Amino acid sequence: MRKKEIPDSVVTVGANIERLRKEKGKKVRHVAHDADMDIEALRRYIAAKQIMGIDKAVKIAKALEVEVSELFKGA
Repeated sequence: MRKKEIPDSVVTVGANIERLRKEKGKKVRHVAHDADMDIEALRRYIAAKQIMGIDKAVKIAKALEVEVSELFKGA
């Protein structure tokens, strides 16, 4: 059985999280802490290895101090 393909939109969201994190000058561990999530989970979202739920997107956006829509630009 083949592993399910990750949608392009998930890749875009991960790239946006990474870009915003760098723009804000925040370390992955600080964003994870502020979003109340495991650092490895955040890394999987950034690498598009895991699809996040809306609740996680909201927490990540708050941790990055941006609107949730910023995570989905171009997705």
